Amino acid sequence: MIIIMLGAPGTGKGTIAGLLEGKLGFKQVSTGDIFRKNIQKQTELGKLANSYMEKGNLVPDDVTIKIVEDRLEQPDVQNGIILDGFPRTVAQAEALDKILEGKGKKIDMVLNLTTPEEEIIERVVSRRVCSNPECKTIYNVIMNPPKQEGICDKCGSELIQRKDDNEETIKTRIATYMEQTSPLVEYYKNQGILKTEEVSQRINRLAKDVADDIESEITC
Repeated sequence: MIIIMLGAPGTGKGTIAGLLEGKLGFKQVSTGDIFRKNIQKQTELGKLANSYMEKGNLVPDDVTIKIVEDRLEQPDVQNGIILDGFPRTVAQAEALDKILEGKGKKIDMVLNLTTPEEEIIERVVSRRVCSNPECKTIYNVIMNPPKQEGICDKCGSELIQRKDDNEETIKTRIATYMEQTSPLVEYYKNQGILKTEEVSQRINRLAKDVADDIESEITC
């Protein structure tokens, strides 16, 4: 099964994808994590990706598509995959459709998350991520703080704040999303595979609620 996570930064894509991975056993694959690993290792790809990401811009399609295509060949995603952060443009979506068609596969669900912008900004600047690349658990110091400040509940590693998790960058990222990525909503709506969910304190519906409902829908 192939699930795609859509939504502006801070809507909960990574959190819900992680919950679904635990519930359904499908591997969560985040292009952002792939890029960050390369940035940490100072690879050529990492340096290129960082030149875009640190400004809140998207990494070019040809680079991102190649990375995802290679990832889809790996054995741990053959039974199911949750794509978090890809595709982000219609060109990427069309490329993904062609890649999957060649493998005799298709996208089963596109989960589109929405959240009011003021909530997104608050969430992002309050977000902390486990520094252990094998864990990557996400916390929020206001809504979902760790039991011990600065320490991951699950593995005991240090929690960090991503360099791009600041108000100025997130506003740029939201604007970029609206310009380049939101047309994907219409693209997948026309294919009949789009499911839109609001994740917001305003309606008391958070990531766990959405993940529980998606699990029930898939397994029933």
